[in-house]
Amino acid sequence: MMQRLVDNFLAVTKESVKTISYEWLNIILKLINGVSAMLLAILPGKTNMLEGIHGWELRPSFRGPRLPRWMENGVSSFNQFVHELSMDSDSASSVDYSSGEDVDYDDDDDDGNISPASPSSQGSRFSRASSYTRRRKNWANLIFSMFVWLLLPARLILGIPYYLYSVFFSRGLKGPTSSPGRFQTSHVHAGRKALDHVVQRATDKRRGVIEDLHLGMEILIETIFDGIHKIAACFLSPLDSLRALFKWSSADDSSAYVATATLAEDDPAPTERKTRLNSSLNTDARTCQDVITELGYPYEAIRVVTDDGYVLLLERIPRRDARKAVYLQHGVFDSSMGWVSNGVVGSPAFAAFDQGYDVFLGNFRGLVSREHVNKNLSSREYWRYSINENGIEDTPAMIEKIHEVKTSELKSRSERDTTEETNTEQPYKLCAICHSLGGAAILMYLITRRIEQKPHRLSRIILLSPAGFHHDSTIAFTALEYFLLWFAPVLQPLIPGFYIPTRFFRMLMNKLARDFHNYPAVGGVVQTLMGYLLGGDSSNWVGVLGLPHYNMNDMPGVSFGIALHLAQMKHARKFRMFDYGSPSANMRAYGSPEPLDLGEYYGLIDVPVDLVAGRKDRVIRPSMVRKHYRLMKDAGVEASYNEFEYAHLDFTFSHREELMGYVMSRLLLVVPNTKAKSLRLKKKDGEVVAKQETSS
Repeated sequence: MMQRLVDNFLAVTKESVKTISYEWLNIILKLINGVSAMLLAILPGKTNMLEGIHGWELRPSFRGPRLPRWMENGVSSFNQFVHELSMDSDSASSVDYSSGEDVDYDDDDDDGNISPASPSSQGSRFSRASSYTRRRKNWANLIFSMFVWLLLPARLILGIPYYLYSVFFSRGLKGPTSSPGRFQTSHVHAGRKALDHVVQRATDKRRGVIEDLHLGMEILIETIFDGIHKIAACFLSPLDSLRALFKWSSADDSSAYVATATLAEDDPAPTERKTRLNSSLNTDARTCQDVITELGYPYEAIRVVTDDGYVLLLERIPRRDARKAVYLQHGVFDSSMGWVSNGVVGSPAFAAFDQGYDVFLGNFRGLVSREHVNKNLSSREYWRYSINENGIEDTPAMIEKIHEVKTSELKSRSERDTTEETNTEQPYKLCAICHSLGGAAILMYLITRRIEQKPHRLSRIILLSPAGFHHDSTIAFTALEYFLLWFAPVLQPLIPGFYIPTRFFRMLMNKLARDFHNYPAVGGVVQTLMGYLLGGDSSNWVGVLGLPHYNMNDMPGVSFGIALHLAQMKHARKFRMFDYGSPSANMRAYGSPEPLDLGEYYGLIDVPVDLVAGRKDRVIRPSMVRKHYRLMKDAGVEASYNEFEYAHLDFTFSHREELMGYVMSRLLLVVPNTKAKSLRLKKKDGEVVAKQETSS
């Protein structure tokens, strides 16, 4: 009797402590979110941020919004099924992610039309709610919380008899765990969970820091009261305690494992498997391969080694018999994940594949894992590179690997097909789509290959907000420019690269991105601060931080040399190669005391170039993209220019139909050439002079 009274007292006390702790934590969080909302209301131009901005979501998506008109006949039935299934599952599982206060909305577009809500929000059915309804809900929640606090003593008093009743009378209702009915029910639930697992694999199931704090508080409270309960049991029933201690000491370690079975195995019998750290921490560590294969596309990983020993990952969505291929290259602090982050119909990689292209996704050097043939390479030595190495080491290595793979596959196919005519030219057409830093690297690659009289394999390049010219920028970037130029000799030995070096802080950032979604006002403040630091750019910086390639295992970084190189180009007002700091060092690298000015050699570009700028882009302004265009037109390059209402990251992380349609239309312009151009380079007074000849 005494044991039962002690158990009931500890149980009621434990639940009271949990309730008080949760309520205080929720009050603090609501206060922080409220203060953040007040700051957004005060900041100029940020009042309507929580109402939703077109293309700006705090939770990234791995699906597209709907099938665009230009792709109605270009998506396979299976991928369309996966797309619709993931859309349905997102609305069904949205309760797991957000409360009633976290609904994302989309503003009117420029034409006055209501834009459909993105699949990463609660769904388009909720996106029509007005701000008046939301304010009514907030007031209702506030009044309800006040009543809850006022009625807390009554809840505790009424909860004690209910708990005693459940403790005394529920024990007799528990049946044996091996009953047939329980066995069948568990199998039904297991089947449903398996189906839910398939449907929701492409959704974000992470826990944030706040959710971990809730869980940690519960575990701590449970542990403390469990210890108190055991101590009380030792004093009240010592014989039972001795029996339990004897059973515990004689038990084996098999209880630490979980019996699981995997479908499609030869022997689907349950096996014992340890839980992984990622599962227990609920972090999102998916790779580009996971996203591609989960959405039903084929995948291939190709290991590429550069001449200076860096190991790169060239990823592929293979279409081996295709005679048209596309190479996609990311920008700063990004990876191949950016080209697949919007799912089946919203990502350039999947769109190109569905249009018949063999898709290759490039990854520059610069990961925390520091992949290199020299396993003993130090961090300082690994991060010692600039944009030069991206353009003359990484890009050539990946494109030559693409050429090797495609030539081998198509040659094998032509040997099997005896009716096909032999062709000594390149058997495929390769287009490049590059964003930001990737655009500067592909231009550097093409020009240097032409100077060296080596083939570049490209048929067309599409540059989305390319880097290269940066002198028209904001005060923030100008201040950063002079800071890097003045303090480079001191900072470069101390800070070889910009990245998060430890697993703990990478995990913390991954989880904070989850919290920024759960508390949108806090996320809005962080988004605003990051936009101010980056020149006022309105890109979805917070949402990008939540992408899986920013995880505890690995993440992209940027070397100090790349930041310094960008500062040099901005200061010189030229698109040129890295300045090594002295005429002698530049002479050894380039054969001249000054770095090579790439803008002066745009006449060597012998393929069509499509330049795209964003009117809302504050990182690389449209005027800087237009400078590329003017220099190319003056040099006789076949170039085109277009602008969209985009910020800097919208070119890869936003699923807007107009950009996708434009990019696909430019790719379809690639046709076999009837005339070939040859290039003769002559030396005249120490300068390279190019002359083009056309032959039929």
